[in-house]
Amino acid sequence: MSLINTQVKPFNATAYHNGEFIPVSDADLKGKWSVVFFYPADFTFVCPTELGDLADHYAEFQRLGVEIYAVSTDTHFTHKAWHDSSETIGKIRYPMIGDPTGAISRNFEVMIEEAGLADRGTFVIDPQGKVQIVEINAGGVGRDALELLRKIKAAQYVAAHPGEVCPAKWKEGEATLAPSLDLVGKI
Repeated sequence: MSLINTQVKPFNATAYHNGEFIPVSDADLKGKWSVVFFYPADFTFVCPTELGDLADHYAEFQRLGVEIYAVSTDTHFTHKAWHDSSETIGKIRYPMIGDPTGAISRNFEVMIEEAGLADRGTFVIDPQGKVQIVEINAGGVGRDALELLRKIKAAQYVAAHPGEVCPAKWKEGEATLAPSLDLVGKI
């Protein structure tokens, strides 16, 4: 079953954020655009490259009104230890949610039960708390923050302009499409 246009399921968790442990719940995803960014584990190999890439572009996400929530099945204590010991992870300014029970990973259907880890899942949530973008990558395939930014800009554009859609490779400021009978077979 696709999670597209479904409401985020309820959850409560603890995150490491800016030197503190903070509570985070599904309610925090409402009222703004959010990215829930699952990764398999702290102290690994591809994961820090992805989280570092998001950290490098965090100001651009914030400019778009988007909060990032990184989630793994590690605890918030492990997130703090990783943050304190890794130069790459040390630059993260977005919340790192601990999901040691796997409840959030199961809510988003990315839990690898036999491993106790989450798949590389990216979910873009609109201000109403509905999933607008889902991307799941194999464990060895890292994601790209710039491509995620492009997709978020497209999702935000479509949300703000009913009746218009963004074609493949659309970038901010480029032409969109207005689906109609006149366009059938013309593209």
